[in-house]
Amino acid sequence: MLTIVNYGVGNLSSMQNMLKKAGVSCTISASPAEISDASHIILPGVGAFDTCAGKLHQSGLIEILHQKVIVQKTPVLGVCVGHQLLFESSEEGQLSGLGWIKGKVVKFKDEMLPANTKIPHMGWTDVTLSKSSKLFEGMYSEPRFYFVHSYHAQLKNESDALFYAYYGYRFVAGVEQGNIMGVQFHPEKSHKFGLKLLGNFASICV
Repeated sequence: MLTIVNYGVGNLSSMQNMLKKAGVSCTISASPAEISDASHIILPGVGAFDTCAGKLHQSGLIEILHQKVIVQKTPVLGVCVGHQLLFESSEEGQLSGLGWIKGKVVKFKDEMLPANTKIPHMGWTDVTLSKSSKLFEGMYSEPRFYFVHSYHAQLKNESDALFYAYYGYRFVAGVEQGNIMGVQFHPEKSHKFGLKLLGNFASICV
């Protein structure tokens, strides 16, 4: 069963409701035993990087998550700050991320943004796919998703980029490296586009 990791942050019920709309059976759990049995894992996150990283480190779940994702190659989808936690570090804080994908999280660069551009980036934004992915199979035309963020990923290997979005300049909006996937936007708030993406994720076999 698909498991949404409960480490004390994230829109857990909203994610669960959207998955149910997609016809996906899922559970919310903070139990290592239940996570051990998961067929797919969603790592949510909302708020500041250090808050989420701290709670994740305190949860006692990192060992089982590493076992599932790195050793067993269970499909995982990081969402919003959960996506940012896939990386090594963030300019927003001092704590380390999971380091599953090489790179760091950086703040939108004021000097590269048009005058009077507001941060955080908030609202619906188009995304451009950079490589083939099961996450986007059968996706509706002109895909767009709902974003709320002030930071974005900066990759060491651009081949890990799944798609890009544009806010003053092009930034990485999603990543995929084998069974490890992450999206900066909120699929649970992205109507039919998010519904399709979550349904696709649940059907992935790695």
